[in-house]
Amino acid sequence: MAGHRTRGTARGLAVAVAAAAVLSGCSGDGGSSGNPTHAASQAASAAASLASQASAALASATAEAARRIDGIKGAVNAKGDVRLGTTATDANGRKAVPVTVTNSTSQARTYTVQVDFHDAGANLLDTVVVTVDNVPAGGSKNATAFSNRVLSGNVTADVARAVRY
Repeated sequence: MAGHRTRGTARGLAVAVAAAAVLSGCSGDGGSSGNPTHAASQAASAAASLASQASAALASATAEAARRIDGIKGAVNAKGDVRLGTTATDANGRKAVPVTVTNSTSQARTYTVQVDFHDAGANLLDTVVVTVDNVPAGGSKNATAFSNRVLSGNVTADVARAVRY
């Protein structure tokens, strides 16, 4: 399902870039770069290439997140122990979201949390894994999840998976 939404985002990006190229190509100098059909073709090709790269990066991040969490021995589902704050943009343009883990057990635990970033259309844009070490028994500890790359627009975050061990 996430792959389907990613392809939709890629198609939308390709159409938007192609449309912009056509509009800007109409005011060109009359050479081959001013040919709207040629400009649209080049823009669509560039957008498809960028979308493909973004899709590959997202697939890689998703696979890495699954590998990290699935590789933890003796982990227990702890999604209910994790709360996210409001998503903001850091100084480098990446999205950042505060992560608060509350340990309800009687021993200090480590938590590994997968945070997914989505656009306003619920399309998956990025996924990251945050490890919060030594959360005290009965206590809480904070961390921050940062997107892997610059994400623009209205981006929200949610806890996809969380385990404690």
